[in-house]
Amino acid sequence: MSQATVEQIRERLAAALAPTELEVLDEGHKHAGHANAGKGHFHVRIASAAFAGVLPIKRHRMVYAALDGLMDHGIHALSIDARTPNA
Repeated sequence: MSQATVEQIRERLAAALAPTELEVLDEGHKHAGHANAGKGHFHVRIASAAFAGVLPIKRHRMVYAALDGLMDHGIHALSIDARTPNA
């Protein structure tokens, strides 16, 4: 399921934000011993011109909006590094 979720995250972010850089990491292995360990923990690094002039909290909201539906099915935790292409 994790690899399928990684692909869904990539596809949705690519379609919504046209990133110049996109990396999606499955970090489930870092959560051994926690509730939902190994399931649904991801980190996204994304650079997009869509983030130009946008505050970090709004950038995160844009990522969450693109992943609507996955946040309740497949993603338990998501960390985000969202920046502009030249940052």
